[in-house]
Amino acid sequence: MEHSVLENGDSDSGIGFVKSRTAHSNTSTSNGGRKAADQWVRLNVGGQTFSTTKVTLCRDPQSFLARLCQGPELDSDKDDTGAYLIDRDAAYFGPVLNFLRHGKLVLDKNLAEEGVLEEAEFYNLHELIQLVNQRIAERDRANDKSAMKRVYRVLQCHEDELTQMVSTLSDGWKFEQLINVGPSYTYGNDDHAEFLCVVSRSSPTRGDARDQPNDPTDRGKILQMRGSRM
Repeated sequence: MEHSVLENGDSDSGIGFVKSRTAHSNTSTSNGGRKAADQWVRLNVGGQTFSTTKVTLCRDPQSFLARLCQGPELDSDKDDTGAYLIDRDAAYFGPVLNFLRHGKLVLDKNLAEEGVLEEAEFYNLHELIQLVNQRIAERDRANDKSAMKRVYRVLQCHEDELTQMVSTLSDGWKFEQLINVGPSYTYGNDDHAEFLCVVSRSSPTRGDARDQPNDPTDRGKILQMRGSRM
């Protein structure tokens, strides 16, 4: 009987120990859940709610968004759900938040780089400001190239003038084609051949009208309109 009592006592003690560990585990899980929840932040930008982490918002420690997560240093109003109220354009905040998440600037085709630049400057995101300025510069250079057109001119010259004319081309003019329009040169004949030298250069679409033939695709018209003696 005594042995049986000892077994029952050990059993009761074991049950109490299991209950204690279970309660401790539940408390730890609850604390862990609260800590995880504390790492998330909700932002109400222009009426649209965004959810992200403090780690994401603190990518740039000097930014407005990082200071927002640092507590009372930056006091900001909240809506009824506890989301921080930010009076900015939600459409342009999306690319800003995604940049903070993965470090890349991704824009929808209906969004302008200048709009993202305005938001980057507002939130004081230095890395994003540099990236957007670089993107704008690349876009403008591409637009400048697409706005250029090829302009042709025809210069008429004698055979003995040909070498000098080609060697003295300047201002971006390049040799394109040589067309013989006079008699062929023969020994003892003073009549030298005459040539039409076709040259071209790139010119802005809205450039000087004198550099823009009416029909640049028709080479015959170009020869007729631009033929002149050098």
